[in-house]
Amino acid sequence: MNKTYIIGAVVGLLAIFGLMQLLQSAEKRPGPLDDFTQCLRDEGAKFYGAFWCQHCQATKKMFGRSKKLIPYIECSTPDTKKQLQVCTDAGVEDYPTWIFEDGSRKTGELTLSDLAEKTGCILPGESSMENTGTTTGAVSTSTTQ
Repeated sequence: MNKTYIIGAVVGLLAIFGLMQLLQSAEKRPGPLDDFTQCLRDEGAKFYGAFWCQHCQATKKMFGRSKKLIPYIECSTPDTKKQLQVCTDAGVEDYPTWIFEDGSRKTGELTLSDLAEKTGCILPGESSMENTGTTTGAVSTSTTQ
């Protein structure tokens, strides 16, 4: 084999390996919504959804790197045909469903501001006196049951 080809292949592999390491370290860094998401969990909010639900995926995406901290409960069986018992027991009929510590629930895509208002958790950049301000641009389709 040609030395130039071998050197090029080694450099290419090292570049790919370096990029993979950079991406992995970025995922491990704290997300800007970590404290907010942890507060949701501490306040007893629970997010019930299904892996195949587009609105659930949009809700998770809204949390960015902090989605790993969402108090999420998967409701669907792997074959998508049935609901898991934990969700049946909780009375979940639609996805996404958020159930709060006081027993109230909201369904549909909620904004971060909706969740902040319901739980008293404070979004980054907001003070405790003004936690009903900004949203992520998501459209709220929530209903209260």
